Amino acid sequence: MYGEPVTKLIESLARLPGIGGKSAQRLAFYIIQMPEGQAERLAEAILFAKQEVRYCSICCNLTDSDPCNVCQNPKRNTREIMVVEDPRDMAAYERTHEYHGLYHILHGVISPMNGVGPNDLRITELLHRVQVQPVDEVITATNPTVEGEATAMYLSKLLKPLGIKVTRIAHGVPVGGDLEYVDEVTLLRALEGRREI
Repeated sequence: MYGEPVTKLIESLARLPGIGGKSAQRLAFYIIQMPEGQAERLAEAILFAKQEVRYCSICCNLTDSDPCNVCQNPKRNTREIMVVEDPRDMAAYERTHEYHGLYHILHGVISPMNGVGPNDLRITELLHRVQVQPVDEVITATNPTVEGEATAMYLSKLLKPLGIKVTRIAHGVPVGGDLEYVDEVTLLRALEGRREI
């Protein structure tokens, strides 16, 4: 309908996560209408990021320096590691400015339905890490999904025999949420995680 170059661009953009056919089409048309210099800078930025970004050898975060800025920050509590699913989760915690320990990024969760097992994640790196550096606590901060819970339990079973305290982030009713719309599991977790005020 639009010719091969536009169709290929739409198809390529539609392969990106969270981008459906309509969004891919809208992005493709936007890119085509960009001034040529701006489109070149976009293409160069994509290639530059692809060439320069790698995994931190300590926490497996995406970085352009190894170790990453968080791992090499001397003000961090090195005896506390928060395990998250992906770099976006780490960024969310960093925006709070309240967590001062280190991180470990798994790059996914155990999901047999999707063919993702423990060997597909950065679990081996975590186990090596806790064996070479003294760690008091590992905080499992995976999402409150079936897969996130299974991953947290799996990590707990691996880490507790090593004498490491394993904790789980609290889950409950979101701020601004209406109780009548919250599912039963979330309500139960909120009740179990209650604290004195």
